[in-house]
Amino acid sequence: MNDKIYIPSKGPDSWKELLAQPEKQWKTGFSAKTMAYCWEDQNEFPKEFYKPLKDSGLNLDMLIAIPEYKVYLDNNKAPSQNDLFVLSKDSDGLAVIMIEGKASEPFDKIIKDWNNSDGKLCRFEFLAEKLEINNNISDCNDLRYQLFHRTVSAILIAEQFFAKKAIMIVHSFSQSNEWFNDYLEFVRLLNPSINSKIDEINKCKTLSSGIDLYIGWIKGDDKYLKK
Repeated sequence: MNDKIYIPSKGPDSWKELLAQPEKQWKTGFSAKTMAYCWEDQNEFPKEFYKPLKDSGLNLDMLIAIPEYKVYLDNNKAPSQNDLFVLSKDSDGLAVIMIEGKASEPFDKIIKDWNNSDGKLCRFEFLAEKLEINNNISDCNDLRYQLFHRTVSAILIAEQFFAKKAIMIVHSFSQSNEWFNDYLEFVRLLNPSINSKIDEINKCKTLSSGIDLYIGWIKGDDKYLKK
């Protein structure tokens, strides 16, 4: 498979074949299938994105969207497979968005359960460097590893595209906002002054590269959970 050539989607089922474990992940009520039906139905940013984007000053036009987009981090092993990569633009230039879809699934392991080898410590130090946070891993033991590498994915691809903005958005279809507190703790790590809310996108910081880093949580339409 050539990971630099992409072909147009024929509909939600085109997303299924890109999953790491299609038969396990492609189920009604799960995030993979829910996300596919939602984004294919719009062929643009879903309607619930409009107000949070506008309120945060992000007047973005979607250019392309690529499901299950793999981003290699500190090496060529175990890439971060992002649910959706959206390349967008505004009057300032390009903006890279990584979308993490959720239904009721958690954000995978917390750091202290994930960190079981020297190689993983090296990866964490790489992630901390890109996020421009303290690299003392013990300070992050109870935070979710998935949020780290999804956000760094946005930063790395923004660097590749010379984009002005790197954005990571959790698109959650959980009607009880499961795992929002885990997300909040991660936001506070990036910028302790932010008290993020649901349906809000926050600018966390301007990185030393000049890239503006944003992170957000947007609640999806529950009708897609039934698809």
